[in-house]
Amino acid sequence: MTVEVFENTDRTKCTKAIFKASPERLLRCGPPNYASFSRNSGGLHVNVGWPEEDRKYIVNFTVRYKALSSSLWNESFMATNSRHRVENLNSSLVYIVQMRCATSDKCTQCPWSEVYTVPSPLTTPPVIVKFKYTDIPNETGRRLISLSWKFSAKELYDCYSLTIGKVSGEASFQKINTSQPEISLILSYSAYQLNISAFNNVSYSPVVSHTIPQHEDMPGVGGGNLNVTVRHNTSFTIYWKDDLIKKYVCYSVEWRKKGLPPLYKSFYQDTQNYRTLSSLPEPLEPYVRYSLTLHTRPDKETCNMKHINNSESTYGTTQFYFIEGPPVSAPSNFSNHNATGNSVVLQWSSIPEEDIRGFLLGYIIYYTEYHHKWTSTQNNVTVDPDLNSYELGNLRSDTIYEVQISGFTSAGAGVRSIPNVFKTDNDGYSYLGGFIFVFIVVATVLIFGSPIIKRVRALLWPSIPNPGHSNAVQKLDWPCQLELLEAIATLTVEELDTKSLQILEKEAVIPAATLPSMLRLLSTTEDETDSPETTSNWIQRDTVSETGELFPDDSTDTSLDTRRAELQSSLFVFPSDYTTLEMFQKLTPHGVPADAAVTTGSKPENLTLVRLGSDYVRQISTSPTSDSDMFTIF
Repeated sequence: MTVEVFENTDRTKCTKAIFKASPERLLRCGPPNYASFSRNSGGLHVNVGWPEEDRKYIVNFTVRYKALSSSLWNESFMATNSRHRVENLNSSLVYIVQMRCATSDKCTQCPWSEVYTVPSPLTTPPVIVKFKYTDIPNETGRRLISLSWKFSAKELYDCYSLTIGKVSGEASFQKINTSQPEISLILSYSAYQLNISAFNNVSYSPVVSHTIPQHEDMPGVGGGNLNVTVRHNTSFTIYWKDDLIKKYVCYSVEWRKKGLPPLYKSFYQDTQNYRTLSSLPEPLEPYVRYSLTLHTRPDKETCNMKHINNSESTYGTTQFYFIEGPPVSAPSNFSNHNATGNSVVLQWSSIPEEDIRGFLLGYIIYYTEYHHKWTSTQNNVTVDPDLNSYELGNLRSDTIYEVQISGFTSAGAGVRSIPNVFKTDNDGYSYLGGFIFVFIVVATVLIFGSPIIKRVRALLWPSIPNPGHSNAVQKLDWPCQLELLEAIATLTVEELDTKSLQILEKEAVIPAATLPSMLRLLSTTEDETDSPETTSNWIQRDTVSETGELFPDDSTDTSLDTRRAELQSSLFVFPSDYTTLEMFQKLTPHGVPADAAVTTGSKPENLTLVRLGSDYVRQISTSPTSDSDMFTIF
């Protein structure tokens, strides 16, 4: 068969082609209608698909390729009809690739496919530049996740691929493709794993992974309405207070130990507000704190998640122990500071959670007070678990204390800390406080001291009045002076109550000749004083004669007797405790010695009485004297 083909592209020019062949040689298989490529490790993977009418005749195919800047083709033959790998390519170069089938009896002609441009493989991952989550208003238990990233502009990519799923491994993982380097998701408070990569027609970039953490701080979520009761190490019961079954029937529970991925179980519940979970994937461990979260799902067809985005919300979270124990370590960094006379501030660091082995109910502070001779008193005080410092008060000043601290749970008190020893200040105040106190006392004494001292002196040491200024002093007329002298003259030693008489001021000498008359006068006066009608103290007198002497001239015995009778017949009362010394001096004759002794029944001779400089005569004793007692004037 001969075929002539004419091509008229221009009225003035025409071309012609002539084909000659037998019909057996004119069978033709078309180029592949589908092709995909992938590049990695210096190689190129080629996947092709052929038309249905030619697929049964094509056994293998050939690939030719060249660098984008090169003019020479390289060919590679493959003994399969769908997949081929080309080796020893430069990963940084862009290649041009064509494919065609290998000729055979059924495919005598195999034309080349169209030209495919194969870019270089993606070798760098995207970089996350922003991550933010916020609570959605009026939608408790859900949060809005905003994520953005960037990718190297030197590399050719077509799109971004995101894969998101729960950290617990619960199905299913959702794949999302986007052309923009950002995405927003509505998720529950559970933990999620997000993978992001860029891709083109030959490769995927390395993946950047980001873990969206579980939302731990959830004020108002659940509101303490979630409780757990452990039945066994492989089962527990979860309770919730709200009537959730009116709105939800699908739930998911996640529980985990700190630092480990959570375990999960989903269930269907439409009759009661609790659920017992048994046959747990892993048995519960004693002394380990578990965190449990309950999620609700709106889908009722199945309780498994159909998709991740905008599919569940968190009801609440709580913590529980399978078995509690006392803490195995004490609070660290236990120290004291700001010690005063009666208080000290204690400070410490919290016990690590893994060492508490239960819910910490508080701290116990043990303090021992050491007394003299090394005796001691032990006390303790309990403080709240959220405190890390405490002021220990009601201490004794200038005393040694030993302090320890330990935490306690429902299982009891734990290990005590290393003893901390301190001593309180002396007197309960600092030196500055003492200085200020002394200053205040001195200032007060200087300002108010003089009136206070005078008042105290007047109360404790009353002043003795001067008889010379007393209103009780009265003038004595001449007859009274003689009567007093006669009473002194008749004074007997037996009738005196006083054992001695002291005159405290020394003045002129009294004549001894007048002493007997003075003693008789004192004796008479003493008799009158002892009588009931004249029971009185002595009268303070201050009358003297114009000449300054007690008697103006020498008196005779007759006159003395007459005056004694007149004195005895009159009632003479002394209304005062004092008798002026001046009166006594004037009534006493001169010439009597100061140290003369007078005895009963004898007349002293040549006695002189020394005048003392005292303002009054003091009665030393009021007891009666015997006959043998001596009356002495000195």
